[in-house]
Amino acid sequence: NNNNNNDTKGKQQQQVPSSEQEEVKDQEGEIDESFPGYSDETIASLSKIAGEMISGGYESECCQVYIISRRNAFEEVRKKLGLERISIDDMVLKVQWETLAANMIPAWINTLKQCAAVYFPGERKLAEAVFASCPSVAAGLFGSLSRGVVIQLLNFAEGAAMTKRAAEKLFKLLAMYETLREIIPKVNGLFPEESVEELKTEMNIAKSRLGEAAISIFCDLENQIKQETARTAVPGGAVHPLTRYIMNYLSVAGDYKETLEQVFKDHSKIERADSTSRPHNENDGVPEKQASSPFAAQVLRVMDLLDSSLEGKGRLYKDVALSNFFMMNNGRYILQKIKGSSEMSQVMGDTWIRKKSSELRTYHKNYQRETWNRVLQFLNPEGLNVNGKVQKPVLKERFKSFNSLFDEIHRTQSSWVVKDEQLQSELRVSISGVVVPAYRAFIGRFAQIFDPGRQTEKYIKYQPEDIETYIDELFEGKPHQSIARRRTELTFNQ
Repeated sequence: NNNNNNDTKGKQQQQVPSSEQEEVKDQEGEIDESFPGYSDETIASLSKIAGEMISGGYESECCQVYIISRRNAFEEVRKKLGLERISIDDMVLKVQWETLAANMIPAWINTLKQCAAVYFPGERKLAEAVFASCPSVAAGLFGSLSRGVVIQLLNFAEGAAMTKRAAEKLFKLLAMYETLREIIPKVNGLFPEESVEELKTEMNIAKSRLGEAAISIFCDLENQIKQETARTAVPGGAVHPLTRYIMNYLSVAGDYKETLEQVFKDHSKIERADSTSRPHNENDGVPEKQASSPFAAQVLRVMDLLDSSLEGKGRLYKDVALSNFFMMNNGRYILQKIKGSSEMSQVMGDTWIRKKSSELRTYHKNYQRETWNRVLQFLNPEGLNVNGKVQKPVLKERFKSFNSLFDEIHRTQSSWVVKDEQLQSELRVSISGVVVPAYRAFIGRFAQIFDPGRQTEKYIKYQPEDIETYIDELFEGKPHQSIARRRTELTFNQ
C-alpha cells in the first residue's frame, strides 16, 4: 500500500549515504579522483539493498531514491566547481557579461572537463556496482543521470551563444567551443550505447550555436570599422585607436587560428547550402591560395577595410608630410602586430607582408621628400658661385632659410608621436644620415666666407652635432621650445 511504499522510500533515503558525508574532499575547483568516494563496504551494502528492493517489487521506488540522491550529489559537485545553476532566460536577460566571462564561463569549462574526466566515469562505476544484479537498470539510471547533467551544461552553452553579440565575447565563446570539441570524441566511452548518439547530437548542436555566434561577432569587425567615422585627426600622426583595437583583436584571434578556421569552414558549408549566400567562387580579390580558407578571406577583408579607413583619416591632415607620417606610423604598427604573431603571419601570407612593407617604404619616402628634401635644398652649393666667387648675400640667405626651416620642423615634429621605439630610432637615424653629412659638408665649404665672430654666430647657428641632438628630440609627442628661443634664453641667462 501507499503508506508502506512511503515508509520504504523514507528508510532508503536515510540509508543511501550522501556524498557530502563520504566523498573524499579535494582541492577547491576539482573533483577528487576517487569520486564518488564510497567505501567498498558501503557499496556492498547499497548493492544488497537495491537487489532486495528490486526482487521485492520495489524497483521503481529504489530507482527514484537513487536518482534523487545522485542528482543531489551532482549539485554538490556543481557548487564545488563554482558553477551557478542559471536559466537560459536569466543568462540572456539578467546576468552581466562581465560576471559570465570572469566567473561562470571558466567554471562551466572546468565543470565539463571534470565531468568527462571524473564525474561521469565515477557515476557509471557506482551505478554498475550498486545494481550489479541488474545491468539494464544500472545503464538506465546512469543514462538518465548523465543526460540530465549534459543537458544542464548544454543549456548554459546555448544561453551564452544567445547573449547579445559583442566583440569582447568572441574569445570566451571560442574557449567554450574548444571544450565541447575536445569532449565530443570521448562521448562513446562515457555514456551507455543507447544514449550516445542523442547526447552527441545535442553537444554538436550546442557547439554549432557557439560557432555561429563566434562567426557573427568576428564578422562584425567590418561594421565596427565602417562605423568609426570620427572627423578629427589624431594629434601628432599617432597610431589611431581603431588601428590598435583591430590589430590587438586580431593578435588574440591568432591564438584561436585553428579553431576559427574550423568554425569558418563549417559555417561556409552552411552558407553555401543557402541560396541567398554569396557565390562560392567569389573571392573578393583574395589570392586563390588564401581564399581556400574562409577565415583568411574574412581577415583580409577586415584588413582592406582598415586600410581604406586609415587612408580617409590620413586625408584629414592638411600637412602632406604629417599625412604620410600617420600612414607610415599606423602601417608599421599593423605590420609589427602581424609579424609578431606566427599564426596571423600565416593567415596574411608573405605576399601581403611584402606589399605592406613596400607601402611603408613609399610613405617614408614621401614624408622625407615633403620634409627633409626641403631642408636639403638650402644646403645645395649650386648658384652660390658666380665667376668663381661666392655670393655672400645669397649664402647668408641660405643659412637663414635653413635655420628657420630646421627650427620650424623641430618645433612641429617634436610633437609628432612614434611609440614604436624601433621605428622612432630608424627615423632619427635615417634623417640624421641625410641631413647631418650634407650640413657638415656645406659648413666645411662655406663657413670661412663669414667674418669670424658675430657674423659667423649670426648665420651658422648650429654645429653638425647640434643638428644630430635636435633630430633625436623628434617624435616624442611633446612639443619642444623653439630652438631659436631656447638659444636666446640661454644667451640671456649667461
